[in-house]
Amino acid sequence: MSSETKPSGRLIKAPESFLDQAGIRQVVAEAKAGRRGFIRSAFAAASAAVAAPAVLATSNPLQAGGGDPNILELPEHTKGLGQPVVTDGYGKPSKYEVNVQRRQSPGLTQTTQASVSFAPLQSLFGIVTPSGLHFERHHQGWWDIDPSKHRLMVNGSDSSMLKKALVLTMDELMRLPSQSRFHFIECGANTGMEWGNVAVPTVQYSHGMLSCCEFTGVPLRILLDMAGVDYKRARFVLAEGADGSSMTRTIPMEMVESGEVLVAYGQNGEMLRPENGYPLRLVVPGVQGVSWVKYLRRIEVGDKPYAAKDEAVHYIDLMPSGLHRQYTNIQECKSVVTTPSGGQVLLDKGFYNISGLAWSGRGAIKRVDVSVDGGRNWRTARLEGRPMSKCLTRFNIDWVWDGKPALIQSRAMDDTGYVQPTYAQLRKVRGTRSIYHNNAIQSWLVQEDGEVKNVQLS
Repeated sequence: MSSETKPSGRLIKAPESFLDQAGIRQVVAEAKAGRRGFIRSAFAAASAAVAAPAVLATSNPLQAGGGDPNILELPEHTKGLGQPVVTDGYGKPSKYEVNVQRRQSPGLTQTTQASVSFAPLQSLFGIVTPSGLHFERHHQGWWDIDPSKHRLMVNGSDSSMLKKALVLTMDELMRLPSQSRFHFIECGANTGMEWGNVAVPTVQYSHGMLSCCEFTGVPLRILLDMAGVDYKRARFVLAEGADGSSMTRTIPMEMVESGEVLVAYGQNGEMLRPENGYPLRLVVPGVQGVSWVKYLRRIEVGDKPYAAKDEAVHYIDLMPSGLHRQYTNIQECKSVVTTPSGGQVLLDKGFYNISGLAWSGRGAIKRVDVSVDGGRNWRTARLEGRPMSKCLTRFNIDWVWDGKPALIQSRAMDDTGYVQPTYAQLRKVRGTRSIYHNNAIQSWLVQEDGEVKNVQLS
């Protein structure tokens, strides 16, 4: 359906923050007391408190006599001189976009140092996440490390694994051959709060542990070749970070041999931001974000998985049988509609552009289907640009809303043929008590009053 055949509908953006400081303190106190279910009820109460008239007051109504004063009267920026060049040596967003921020989910963690911030997916365009809006996951807080004092060591679990150990400075690393590639990074716990039931109201909180950037760095394979690694014996890599959590993760050597794994210092054309691992981090395309070790200081090669704490007791999948599944690194094919999505309000009947993101840790997105009736019928969406491997893909599809309730879903397929599952399909094999690797189809309910809510279909 072309946008020219129906009047375009208007949409109110989702509120960027549902809780005030008093509400946040209450949620944190309840979480510390063990009442985790309070988080869901707090979000629900805060969502209900967002009144449509208050949001409408921010619109720009026409004068009673007709005509738009913003056209009829010349604004100041048309009649005078603007700001001089280089007012700010490093550019900032407009003051009118100040609410577009990454945000912490109140009560999710006991401390702010070991916590998460969520990227505002509902406010982003295309596939690239601005560096200042990239989601965060820290286990001991972030650091701004002096790059002149930072070192990267390459060694073996025993001396026979390689010909020589290496210690490299940042200057030495940055003189080596580099590559720049676009890849998504997703926390293994993204959408984890939704395993049992709906828990959060907006796409920022349900799917916002996701970002996509252009990363620049040296393929790890080059460093291992420089060290003379014996690839027949050394079949695993241990990556170690320099922060106080001593984050360490095992990476299969097959991933390194492919050339995809980068020792990265660049992000979106500049140096990494401190909260994203400055001055050095690992980039492991398609693998959950915990393996993208930040503040990278050591690479060790060995002949078996290392069973580090964050892969032996954390970042594991609780199966219905009660057993834990380990080393489930790949982020499976997934998608989400970002507009319309939870917290937004459709003001009119008429044309809307349904838009969202799709990604797969196994390759490129091949197709995305969209349903507006809860999965009874599907239409194939348009993919923006040529889908890249292990990278976000933006999709769009035309939709004319008739004012009746609608259930909007997206279903992605990657180039291996894998199709994103429904919650019923995923829970059949994974149960409801897990935390990680939830890639089920997301549902948004558009109510008759236009308000969009997060729902789940059984």
